[in-house]
Amino acid sequence: MLTTLKTAYTDTRACDLAWALDREPLPALAVLDLQHHDIQVQLRLLGASHQVILEEESGTCSETVACMPGSSTPLPLGVAKRLGDWEYEFAAHVETLSRGSFAGRAQELLALVAEHPYGLAGTFPGSPHAFTALLAQCQRDQVRWRTWHAYPQEGRLVATRTRVGVRAAVAAV
Repeated sequence: MLTTLKTAYTDTRACDLAWALDREPLPALAVLDLQHHDIQVQLRLLGASHQVILEEESGTCSETVACMPGSSTPLPLGVAKRLGDWEYEFAAHVETLSRGSFAGRAQELLALVAEHPYGLAGTFPGSPHAFTALLAQCQRDQVRWRTWHAYPQEGRLVATRTRVGVRAAVAAV
């Protein structure tokens, strides 16, 4: 799903992005709800990037990558954590592209996400290449998602990749 976000472009630089786990749901400009077995997955576009929320009987896991005033946790290159019954892995990468390469890559990513049933992308007014996009993949015992945050004024594209093991394996007693 592709939408034009009804807000000003608030992410001004790639280095302004911060990362957080288990934040409460923030106000969203667009939402895509998905169901995978007994897990509810919610992809959320914020005025300042993205939030993904997973919910099941045993609990909730949320990831927020956004410009968060007062946040002291910058965007990490990688994280691996165990959160109760959840196994969480996160990786981020920043690409710097020429103006022509950036425009082509932006169009390619927006087309990929817009046509995918588990994809959500939003463009910001004022620049067709200023966007945030999320693409989820649900497998038997895990949910994965990729995100892209575009900064055309810098020629930077921040890409993230996340895997959440829905239930950690429990040793037989």
